[in-house]
Amino acid sequence: MNPDLDLGLERIIRAPRATVWSAWTDPSRLEQWWVPAPSRCRVDSLDLRPGGAFVTQLSDDGAEFVPHLDACFLAVDELQRIVFTNAINSTWRPAHPAPVAMTAAITLLDHPDGTDYRMVVRHGDPESRAHHEKLGFAEGWGSVAAQLAALAESMAPR
Repeated sequence: MNPDLDLGLERIIRAPRATVWSAWTDPSRLEQWWVPAPSRCRVDSLDLRPGGAFVTQLSDDGAEFVPHLDACFLAVDELQRIVFTNAINSTWRPAHPAPVAMTAAITLLDHPDGTDYRMVVRHGDPESRAHHEKLGFAEGWGSVAAQLAALAESMAPR
């Protein structure tokens, strides 16, 4: 991780990697945690393969949905890693996404208590990184990681 360009989060999720993976790769489960509550998410496309589309919408009122993410998967290594970017949209066109272009790498590792969940969000320049941090990266991405953990932990076998 380059501290001048990247932002990251890490947390232990008390659930097996397969359960965390399922929460990431099942559209109905992803919709439950992908945006900070109380907002709601709708998954339009979750084509989990390199070059596949990752498109979501967001609703603050549960009725009207607006575009949230239009991205492309770069790497998908089952039970281990998901990498996507919004610098290329779901139709493989160069994009200028708001609020910032990024590439996100999600890594799942075994941990004695479940899954070591690591996320690195890479930016093209220090200004973009600083802008993303100022917009509340830690709070926003941290809250969805907490929501992912709560869902995965509720799904985990007891």
